[in-house]
Amino acid sequence: MKKYSIIIVLILAISGSMCFAQQGQEAIKEDFKPSTLNQPGQEYPQVNSQGYARFKIVAPEAQSVVVSLGLGGTRGGTPLSKDAEGNWVGTTAGPMEEGFHYYHVTIDGGVFNDPGTLNFYGSTRWESGIEIPAHDQDFYALKDVPHGNVVQVLFPSESTNTSRRAFVYTPPGYEKNQSKRYPVLYLQHGWGEDETAWSNQGHANLIMDNLIADGKIDPFIIVMTYGMTNEVKFGGLRNFKVEPFQTVLIDELIPYVDSHFRTIADQPHRAMAGLSMGGMETKTITLNNPDVFSHYGLLSGGVYAPEDVKDKSKVKLIFLSCGSFERPEGVVNSVKALKEAGFNAVSYVSEGTRHEFQTWRRSLYEMAQLLFKN
Repeated sequence: MKKYSIIIVLILAISGSMCFAQQGQEAIKEDFKPSTLNQPGQEYPQVNSQGYARFKIVAPEAQSVVVSLGLGGTRGGTPLSKDAEGNWVGTTAGPMEEGFHYYHVTIDGGVFNDPGTLNFYGSTRWESGIEIPAHDQDFYALKDVPHGNVVQVLFPSESTNTSRRAFVYTPPGYEKNQSKRYPVLYLQHGWGEDETAWSNQGHANLIMDNLIADGKIDPFIIVMTYGMTNEVKFGGLRNFKVEPFQTVLIDELIPYVDSHFRTIADQPHRAMAGLSMGGMETKTITLNNPDVFSHYGLLSGGVYAPEDVKDKSKVKLIFLSCGSFERPEGVVNSVKALKEAGFNAVSYVSEGTRHEFQTWRRSLYEMAQLLFKN
């Protein structure tokens, strides 16, 4: 029951979070610009310099249009008003918190995506997305630096009787130096997301490119795959069992990656980390397989206790993180206990963020600089 309790806490953290920044009322500046995630040529949605978002939906026959923000629309709605031309327009009641947000549109009771913006897989469906520029967005910005590649692979899975998909990030220069081998991070998404999340919502590849270009890390490979082996809908997570996915990861995906990419195929050079539900998976799988992984990372995904680990000598790093609006005291206290027990453990708290991708982008940035250090 312990692992199910962790999942329930994580879901409550998602559904209980608020996406509007806690700021005093101020006049809304009319310096709105199209969101960076808009479809080509689309003017709406828009974001201003204060973080307010403005939406426009063309639905002249509709009677009601509401924009619902947050994973699954759990963070409240912004009602839109109909203008003389039949367009529904509205602005959020307050500035939104920095970073990426899912949303959808409810038109006369029907749920739709906003045709003006790109879609991202979250809450077990493709949702619209909007980006509120962050003060520290430089670390995941697209820059004029050498770039790695994110390639899609289909690997055979005998245990699930199908071929499964993974995305593999290879760092800049991977194709040129055919003799060089790399450590590997297996990086898991959260509940309701899939193997596209860390690249699309998380910008993991850009974070890595920029860190490598700045000389802050030595290059390594990242592997991202779908963490579910049975389809579980909201409210039914007690039916999720990690063991089938553990078989996919340990017995099928890792051997495939080691045979098709130039990896350093040993435990000291293999890490696993995950956000939210992916953290729960990471904790269970790393503890069950101490000879496979040496670096562990839980990003808003629970904690390790010293007594969880059977052989301390096999663990090179434990990284725990969360947003400051989550439950940071649990992360900080757990790392303190781990350090006192002799582990190399590090905590990171993302200031001003919740159970969301800005927390996890920052967490990956911090964690990547600690992985695979001698």
